[in-house]
Amino acid sequence: MTLRLFKAAVAALALGAAFAAPASSQTFDRPVRIVVPFAPGGTSDILARLIAPKLQEAVGQPVVVENKPGAAGNIGADTVAKAKPDGHTLLLMDIGSLAVAPSLFPDLSYNVENDLAPVGMVMFGPYVLAVNPSVPAKSVAELVAYAKANPGKLAVANSGVGALNHITAVALARNLGIEWKNVPYKGGSAASRAVVSGESTVIINGVTATLPFVTSGQLVGIAVTGDKRLPALPNVETFKEAKLPLDDAGTWQALLTSGKTPPEVVAKLNAELQKILAMPEIQEKIAEQGGMVRPGTADAVKTWLSTNTKAWGEIIRAADIKVN
Repeated sequence: MTLRLFKAAVAALALGAAFAAPASSQTFDRPVRIVVPFAPGGTSDILARLIAPKLQEAVGQPVVVENKPGAAGNIGADTVAKAKPDGHTLLLMDIGSLAVAPSLFPDLSYNVENDLAPVGMVMFGPYVLAVNPSVPAKSVAELVAYAKANPGKLAVANSGVGALNHITAVALARNLGIEWKNVPYKGGSAASRAVVSGESTVIINGVTATLPFVTSGQLVGIAVTGDKRLPALPNVETFKEAKLPLDDAGTWQALLTSGKTPPEVVAKLNAELQKILAMPEIQEKIAEQGGMVRPGTADAVKTWLSTNTKAWGEIIRAADIKVN
């Protein structure tokens, strides 16, 4: 009788241990990949490689970062939209690109609302308006005056046709009554390097990818978006101070997964993301890049996308921005 009771107790303990196993071991049973729909070196790529090792520890599976640039982020986004909806394929990107996609691409191969499931916001990074040192401008007023005196001479680098920084540059020029050329590159990092080299002359780009070039003197900071000046660039005025429009434009980075992923898997990913973003070393590294951590719920990302899809759509239609 004692032996039978002992065996029963052991079986009960084993069963209890199975039910008590970490959720990650039950949910994630193979490598996880984070798709970055832009070239290496940009804001999304930097964040993905910052988060990946921490997420790997949390889920107990390898987490790899895969860059799939092209079509203003749509190639990578489509990859995740069509992946198996089990949380093993993630998308880390500036969701401004998702907000403008429906207005720019009428034949979009995926539906932003139905085919992608938000996990959570990661960070907000202001845009930095900067120029090559050869441009005779150190302020917004000087840049506008130069652009008006030299229509079409300035070349604004962007991270791809239809990218939010491209649309911002088009809308800004239209509002200010200036003319400049818009030159697409494969990602924000490539765009920044092009302005550093002098191939292009102006950039409006995420702070994470652009700040190092400004602080090193390779680019001249003209203005930043957001509600306050950057600690690393205390002498660079904000868009609001310079009375520029679109002062809340910037890079809103978020983590998403495939649509129809079970809610419990999304909740698990969100919980792990919140833990990662709460880590002092992660917050410090994001702050060093000029960004601000933006933890929150999946629903908050859905709301942001809904609001900004409408707002940017109005700007695109008003400026008659088209993408071939």
